Amino acid sequence: MTKRRLASYGLNLVGVTLLYAAITLTFTFNAFGKSTTYIQGICTTACYTIIMVTSLNLVVGFMGEFSMGHAGFVSVGAYVSAIVSGALAGHGLSDLGLLLVAILAGGLAAGLMGVAVGIPALRLRGDYLAIVTMAFAEIIRVCFCNFSITGGGKTMSGILKLSTFDRAFWIMVVCVTIMFLFVRSRFGRTVQAIREDYIAASASGINVTYYKVLTFAVSAFFAGIGGGVYAHYMTAMIPTNFNFNYSAELLSEVIIGGTGSLTGSIIGAAFLSSLPELMRDFSTYRMLAYSVVLVLVMLFRPGGIFGRWEFSLTRLLDRLAHPKAKAKKGA
Repeated sequence: MTKRRLASYGLNLVGVTLLYAAITLTFTFNAFGKSTTYIQGICTTACYTIIMVTSLNLVVGFMGEFSMGHAGFVSVGAYVSAIVSGALAGHGLSDLGLLLVAILAGGLAAGLMGVAVGIPALRLRGDYLAIVTMAFAEIIRVCFCNFSITGGGKTMSGILKLSTFDRAFWIMVVCVTIMFLFVRSRFGRTVQAIREDYIAASASGINVTYYKVLTFAVSAFFAGIGGGVYAHYMTAMIPTNFNFNYSAELLSEVIIGGTGSLTGSIIGAAFLSSLPELMRDFSTYRMLAYSVVLVLVMLFRPGGIFGRWEFSLTRLLDRLAHPKAKAKKGA
């Protein structure tokens, strides 16, 4: 890794830390008055939603496949992590340690499920893959409706309240960073080559099925992590929360932000997950506004808000420091 790249990562870490400090200070000094706790809850929701959406973008944006079953992986992570945290509670682990162990268990369970689904499903493409992944999510939902350990179709309550904004924020930062390094690695570039030309990649000797299944498993793993954070924030779940509509919502956030852009996934997830909540006072029209936003973006930015562009703090500072060089390049 070059010194320039290390410096870039360090600068972005400083930027993320400053963002966290700014948000935390607004909560500490009660900047929103009586709504501060409510806004903090929205920010926590945005954090775990970002993990789910960026993980889905690995499949849809970077691998170029259409998956409609992401809610299934989220639900596996949510339920497994809730069961693990309940089993380990009172065994000497701190709240943070218990949360980390639980969400890792949920992520691993979802990742293994991703491998199990990916091996047969990823030999298909396009609409056929979408149908198979949608069927998988529905099978998982029905199973959770019939397992007594998950509530047997009723609400699974009594889950420990372990997810706070601070923990959700830094878990989100770590997950997004790992996914960013993944797509920038040699492995990630190979996956993107498969996306650009499936036949050429296969003809050049790339084991296409292997790379696709592994990417699918990585995506499922992080979806499970997001589900674990979700479970320990909501403290109660019901299988119908993870239906087809939830998969469609996550997919719409990927497409609106921009397929192939982690920056787009972050902005799309943060905005679209908070929009219905911010408009709760206008409950009659909030879903209408949500739909209008989707339609407008598809009409005027069919590639998503960010397309495949990624935000870089280093690039931004370089342009601010050398505006003349930018103008000369544009000329």
